[in-house]
Amino acid sequence: MKIEISARKREAQGTGASRRLRRSGNVPGIVYGGDKDAVTIELNNKELYQHLTNEAFHASILTLKLDGVAQDVLLRAFNMHPWKGHVQHIDFQRVSKDKKIHMKVPLHFVNAEVSPGVKEQGGVPNHVINELNISCLPDDLPGFIEVDMGHLTIGHSIHVKDLKLPKGVEPVLHKDENPVVATVILPVLITEEEAVAAEAVPAAEVPTTEQAQPDKAAAEAAAGGDKGGKPAEKAAEKKEKK
Repeated sequence: MKIEISARKREAQGTGASRRLRRSGNVPGIVYGGDKDAVTIELNNKELYQHLTNEAFHASILTLKLDGVAQDVLLRAFNMHPWKGHVQHIDFQRVSKDKKIHMKVPLHFVNAEVSPGVKEQGGVPNHVINELNISCLPDDLPGFIEVDMGHLTIGHSIHVKDLKLPKGVEPVLHKDENPVVATVILPVLITEEEAVAAEAVPAAEVPTTEQAQPDKAAAEAAAGGDKGGKPAEKAAEKKEKK
């Protein structure tokens, strides 16, 4: 089942218009690609934000209804406000059924807990990459790719070319590239001696109020005299008499 999103054509352009649009609870965006011109659009921020929390929204063919007319698109980019959680801008690309697309899809790791490396050797699963760049026709685009770690032992790993990809799906690699996807590694253990040594390290000493305040007479002496302009020697004698 495809995810549907609604949008309207955006007439007003420019930074000021986009700012006013965001204040009204909407998001400026653009849809481009295919055999048509790029079109600036606006979408509802609340609806769009909910879609963005769905993993499938990032790696699926979406149905964009622009003023009631449906078209197939891919999510290509979006910007979020650094702390408000509002979508600032979003880009969609039109797709054609007969043209291959490049897309990053998430990896789902399974069976790590029953692998010999974890169950028998006490290792921990290590996910080196969490998504894979693939090429395929739009109808062949998978929502995710499964990585079966059930056979791994410590010191062994799964590479991209070891993955069982769906029909029509190919990894996008450069020349002889074959990166590691997942491994099982030994956990980092801290010995009891190391823990005791760490606790024994003294905290940095902070001077008390008395230590932090210099002696008034000594300060006057160092400056070459007291408030009355007396020599440093007299300031020191005055201190001794007290």
